[in-house]
Amino acid sequence: MELLPTIAAPGVGERADAAADAACHLYDAVVPWSGGEPGGWSRTAAEDAAETIETTAHALAHIHPRAEVILAPVHAALADLRRQLALAPADLLGAEGLPVVPRTVGNPRRTRWVRVLTPPSPRQPPPGTAS
Repeated sequence: MELLPTIAAPGVGERADAAADAACHLYDAVVPWSGGEPGGWSRTAAEDAAETIETTAHALAHIHPRAEVILAPVHAALADLRRQLALAPADLLGAEGLPVVPRTVGNPRRTRWVRVLTPPSPRQPPPGTAS
């Protein structure tokens, strides 16, 4: 029995592929600096990488009914890593599975906002026109 379909939802396959490529490039960038030492990493880079793994794990939690339980050790390990590195804890999730506050990253030039779908507002006539 095959659990997953052959074709992913629109954009999922492309984004997963891009995330895998980005992870490979990150690994290639870090390895030359390593030598048993934490070289190459900055606080912001470590926070961004941890957030990437956490967000990916949250996305994978919807892949199977037990996936959230299976992935719990990933979140525990990342929480411990954040403590060891004196990084801020991960964003808390609300009942809907969305962060309680919008996610932000250390780079002030960019901010990640959680997209929430809302119903469209009723159409309004342009200002200055009579109804």
